[in-house]
Amino acid sequence: MDTILISFVIASFFLALAPGPDNFFILTFSAKYGRTLGILTVLGLVCGCFIHTSLVAFGVSALILNNSILIYILKYLGVIYLLFVAIKVYKSDNEIKNLKAPKYEINKLKVFINGLLMNILNPKVLIFFLVFFPTFIFSDSISPVIQLYILGGIFMLITFIVFSSIAFFSSLIYKNFKKYRFYTELLKWLNIIVLISIAIIILLSEN
Repeated sequence: MDTILISFVIASFFLALAPGPDNFFILTFSAKYGRTLGILTVLGLVCGCFIHTSLVAFGVSALILNNSILIYILKYLGVIYLLFVAIKVYKSDNEIKNLKAPKYEINKLKVFINGLLMNILNPKVLIFFLVFFPTFIFSDSISPVIQLYILGGIFMLITFIVFSSIAFFSSLIYKNFKKYRFYTELLKWLNIIVLISIAIIILLSEN
């Protein structure tokens, strides 16, 4: 049991740390908008992991993956949403500037929801959870549902720590370079490229 959980912790850490669309998006987003909104994005992504854990625990994900129509719907919803966000970023003019201003409170909620939807609407994440988690079932006496939630909680905690660290250190760049317009424009286009790249990866992935 201990060996399996330790192996899961190590695997989860390296999976969270490995370069990928999510952590690169957090890197560029936090560098442009700062630590607070970067961590809110991380919270959204992590909450999405909880939903995927629940789907795996109760067998819903298996039902979805056995239905090609549902997979296509989920895939194209994810692609459409990511392209929608990319268009919003393109049209934005650095609208999030003063995080202390009350009128920007709603933006924080939008940022959280954006991270949540990016995770939920990505069928590759669903497949990853369905394949990865059951291989680390660690007890014959504990309910598989409880074990999957334990594994999900560990994965979410590790992901939050790693991604929040990325957001924190990336925001240090934001503090030093936010006054330079070329910097904000560069990060704006990097965000757009990352969003479109994730959409293309989802679109081209096999069902």
